[in-house]
Amino acid sequence: MQPLSGRAAALMVLSRVLDGATLDTAWAELPRDPPIPDRDKAFARRLVLVTLRRMGQIDDVIRRCLDQPLQRRRGNIRDILRTGACQLLFLDTPSHAAVDATVLLAEGSPLKGLVNAVLRRLAREGKAMLSPREAPRLNMPDWLWRQLRDAWNEETARAISNVHMGEPPLDLTVKSDGAGWAAKLGGHLLPTGSVRLRNVSSVVDLPGYADGEWWVQDASAALPARLLTGILAPGSRVADLCAAPGGKTAQLAAAGLHVTAVDVSPERLVRLRTNLTRLKLTAEVVANYAETWRPETLLDGVLVDAPCTATGTIRRNPEIPWIKDASAAAGLRATQDTLLEHAGTLVREGGIVAYAVCSLDQSEGEHRVAAFLGRHPEFERVPVTEADTGGLAEVVSPAGDLRALPSHLGHIGGMDGFYAARLRRLPAAA
Repeated sequence: MQPLSGRAAALMVLSRVLDGATLDTAWAELPRDPPIPDRDKAFARRLVLVTLRRMGQIDDVIRRCLDQPLQRRRGNIRDILRTGACQLLFLDTPSHAAVDATVLLAEGSPLKGLVNAVLRRLAREGKAMLSPREAPRLNMPDWLWRQLRDAWNEETARAISNVHMGEPPLDLTVKSDGAGWAAKLGGHLLPTGSVRLRNVSSVVDLPGYADGEWWVQDASAALPARLLTGILAPGSRVADLCAAPGGKTAQLAAAGLHVTAVDVSPERLVRLRTNLTRLKLTAEVVANYAETWRPETLLDGVLVDAPCTATGTIRRNPEIPWIKDASAAAGLRATQDTLLEHAGTLVREGGIVAYAVCSLDQSEGEHRVAAFLGRHPEFERVPVTEADTGGLAEVVSPAGDLRALPSHLGHIGGMDGFYAARLRRLPAAA
């Protein structure tokens, strides 16, 4: 047997993703025997990611090359055209290689000639058919565009889409001396304290990895834990609910808090324990449902990173806009409410609950917290300040919550979308 070519592997992954699979699942399903050569695997990965990030533009130019729309049952042909168009329009693959090798993927199909004709036209005229001005709108599906435009405005929606089209940098959370590690790793120290790197081929080979001096964590994902570490004294007892893979647990432990990390997945907790061991940090690790776990005594703080639609992570997971829709959040709100309600029962008077989601949908963030506060007058909002964010004022919302958007720090690669609120249990009335 011959190993899959990079283009064939990309086609298999893209088709699985557009059928509803995550990228991680689709990659894991690729045949491993014989293994795909590393060079082909890298090409396939880039081809899939760029196709997903630019799929609106790609579909637009393909549509303009067809006399009539492709029927739905021709999905595989549609994906072959998408991967071929991506090579020609955005990867600068030599046209003869892009056309000839992609047409081979249609071997045996009665539409092979159509694939050949469309790609040859795109090789000649494709780049002239692109409109940079329309790119942000085209590359965001209608449901997400409306959601962002209505929550903020069209300018913000365009800025977010512009960031989604690019390759995200790599952010690290360091234990100490951020400026020193930025210099050592050839990176950039962000206002939030994260170290930002670009063009990293192997994380494990970077200085400091083996010694546990830092861990990979998007700059915005590092902010919710600061809502606890910025207000609780070292030695305080806290829980991190839905904790795996453990970036926030590591932050809490590195700040000197006594942490219990709770997650339902034993497999994910294996990774959390491995990360803590490398980082030389300590936490109690519990495999349990976050909605039902209860400590022996009330806690000083709880961090709830609730399950959500993850639309804030589209920079790194560009399949999300194409496999979800506006209804995706509806099935998660009950779980989010349950987790927030339960977290509120775990803290003492004066204790802090930090609720967070990596979603751009306000119904999963702002609306959940507003509903909770409406039901619970015994809790109050403790406003997030610029000091909690390292002075990055733009991520503090008018209501006093954390609201990071992908377009924040957009000139240097943006950041994941995150929402977080800090709530305190008031003393009981006398």
